[in-house]
Amino acid sequence: MNFDIGNVRIGSGEPLFVMAGPCVIESLDGCLQIAERLKQIAQRTGVGMLFKASFDKANRSSISSFRGPGLDEGLRVLETVRAKTGLPVMTDVHESGQAAPVGAVVDCVQIPAFLCRQTDLLCACAATGKPVNVKKGQFLSPDEMGNVVEKVRACKNDRILLTERGTFFGYNRLVNDMTAIEGMKRLGCPVVFDATHSTQQPGGLGTASGGRREMAPILARAAVAAGADGLFLEVHPNPEKARSDAGSVLPLDWLEELIAISLKIHRIVHG
Repeated sequence: MNFDIGNVRIGSGEPLFVMAGPCVIESLDGCLQIAERLKQIAQRTGVGMLFKASFDKANRSSISSFRGPGLDEGLRVLETVRAKTGLPVMTDVHESGQAAPVGAVVDCVQIPAFLCRQTDLLCACAATGKPVNVKKGQFLSPDEMGNVVEKVRACKNDRILLTERGTFFGYNRLVNDMTAIEGMKRLGCPVVFDATHSTQQPGGLGTASGGRREMAPILARAAVAAGADGLFLEVHPNPEKARSDAGSVLPLDWLEELIAISLKIHRIVHG
C-alpha cells in the first residue's frame, strides 16, 4: 500500500525515503541543529526525509541512564522542529495512554520492537489515524509480523510500515536476514531497514548497549539492494557524546554520502 507521511510518499514503486535523527531528544537546540542538516541533505539529494527522535527511552539498560525530556516537553520539541524545518516528524509510543497526545502532534507513530505484540498499544496507535511504523521484534520471524499487521488493520488503520532491525544471535549480538525485507513486503506493507540499531550490541557494556556503527553503511546498502523502501538511521553531530546508543549512532557527517549511494542502488534495483 502507498500513502503519504507529511510531504513524503511511501510505498512500492516510490523513491527511497529516510527516517533520521538522534536516538533521544537531548535539547531543542540540538534537535533543530540536526533537523536543519537533514533538511539541507534532503534538498541536495532529493530524498524524502522524516525527522525521528524519542521523548522517552523507557527501555534503557540502567536505571541511571538518561531517558529524555518526557512526553510534554518532547512533543513541544517535535512540534517546533516541524514548524521550523517543514520536515515530517515521528516518535515512539511506549504506553497506550501516550498514543492520543502523540498522534495529535506527529506525522507518524512508532511502536518499539520490544512492544510490537502489545495488542492494546497497537490498537491505541492505530486509533490515532496516523501512519504506524512497527519495528519487528528481535525475537520474531518476518512471517509472525503478519499477526501484528492484522491487529493494526483490525483497529481500522491500514497505513502500516514494518521495520527490520535485527534478530538476536546469542547474547549481546544482533544479525540481519535480508530475506526478511521481502518476507515482510509480502504482507502488503512498506518495509524500512534500521541500519543503526542493527549494529547494536544489546547490553554489551553491562549498564549500556554497545555497537559497531562502522557496519551500518554496509547493512544499509545491502538492505536497499534487497528491496527496502526506506532507511532508518540514527545520527548525532558527536556520537561519542550522544546520551543514548552512543555505540551505534552515525556521525551526522556520514549521512549525505550514504544517502547518495543508497539512492543510486535503489534506482538500479527498481529500474
